[in-house]
Amino acid sequence: MIYSIGIGPGDQEYMTPQALKAIEKADVVVGYNFYVELIEHLLEGKEVVSTGMMKEIERAQIAFDKAANGATVAVVSSGDSGVYGMASLLWEIKMTDNLDTDIEVVAGISAMFAAAAKLGAPLAHDFCSVSMSNLLTPWEVIDERIKAAAKGDFITAVYNPVSKTRYWQIMRLKELFLEVRDPETPVGFVRHVGREEESVRVVTLGEMDASMADMFTVVIIGNSQTKAFGDKMITPRGYSDKYGTSKHKIGRAIMNKSFQTILKKIDADKYPLEQLWTALHCIHTTADFSIIDELELTDKVIETCHQKFYSGKPPVIVTDVNMVTKGIRKSIVEELGIQVKCYLDDERVAEMADKHKITRTQAGIRLAVEEHPDALFAFGNAPTALIELIKLVRSGKANPSAVVAAPVGFVNVRESKWQLKYGCKDVPAVILHGRKGGSNVAATIINSMLSWSDAQQMEPGTGL
Repeated sequence: MIYSIGIGPGDQEYMTPQALKAIEKADVVVGYNFYVELIEHLLEGKEVVSTGMMKEIERAQIAFDKAANGATVAVVSSGDSGVYGMASLLWEIKMTDNLDTDIEVVAGISAMFAAAAKLGAPLAHDFCSVSMSNLLTPWEVIDERIKAAAKGDFITAVYNPVSKTRYWQIMRLKELFLEVRDPETPVGFVRHVGREEESVRVVTLGEMDASMADMFTVVIIGNSQTKAFGDKMITPRGYSDKYGTSKHKIGRAIMNKSFQTILKKIDADKYPLEQLWTALHCIHTTADFSIIDELELTDKVIETCHQKFYSGKPPVIVTDVNMVTKGIRKSIVEELGIQVKCYLDDERVAEMADKHKITRTQAGIRLAVEEHPDALFAFGNAPTALIELIKLVRSGKANPSAVVAAPVGFVNVRESKWQLKYGCKDVPAVILHGRKGGSNVAATIINSMLSWSDAQQMEPGTGL
């Protein structure tokens, strides 16, 4: 009988009762010198066979020979014997040689689990492990596995990170991870876990260096959600979002996650914060990443409109169509006392449109200017309505707080936006150039103004 035993990472506290019982039953204990020394106090009266490194086949053959002569043999590995340990070799020999010897694998606490416990909770979501040792596995294979782990956003435990001759592999791993991971990703180094010399350190992926590890170190690299907290690493499992214990309601939590996803796909440093904040809202609404380069904002238009909305005397918001009013966050405008008006359903509109041979949206804007010449005007549909406002501004009849110009379509759409840009230079404006736009875009730009105070922390969704 052969027991393949995982003795844990070090101290006897990490050994399972099953492992202790199996060692107690054994007549012969076989293992690597260092591992045998860790359990020397348990081996009194037993035959002990220990060898140096890279003698795994020799130790396995000794175990089978002893078992064939009637001995109960314990083959010890650190951690769990099935994780980079002796279990697979023993079973491979039994299978290849078709041996009758019974093998029982006794589970142990893997070093990555012991290290993770010291770090807090870094392995709370999908994770994998990879060994930097290329003695048995070609480096080309290891390299591809590292790429897959990094690209798959797996939390990754790294075994055998550094040795006297293996000094560059961990830095190649870092290079591959930095191609897809944020340099601020937390990385934990746990050395001699479960032993007297134990040490724990948390750094960033950008700071990670080969000098921080050796053969007695387990390295754990967090995923995109892992957070550092002092010398701890926490990977959210998702319970807080699912069960409502997050600081944000579910709608806002989803929007936050969407913004973080978008930010990974754009070069955010290229853009001023106002343009970035507005573009993120538009991309979140449309999934169109090109919008960020088609937006044009006059200086501080988002911040200025935000201040006006929260001034206690907010401007009226006038929209060209009713759909824009539906997308503006109701809870915020109600809290701030902001009126949101669309004149299309006003009984005077049809009569005015018929009398002056203009569109109903044009008529609606004329009525709006008569009653609220200093409103914030938002256009998400009708270029004719935007052109009408421009005429009224240039004639001195309207003085808008700001204009959101995002009409959509093919006739006079681009031209209406050019007219605003070049014909009303003193009017604060957000312009989505080209033919793109829509009611949802106009509304989300208003929402970006209402939530401007969240921009610095990149936590969107106020009012959701």
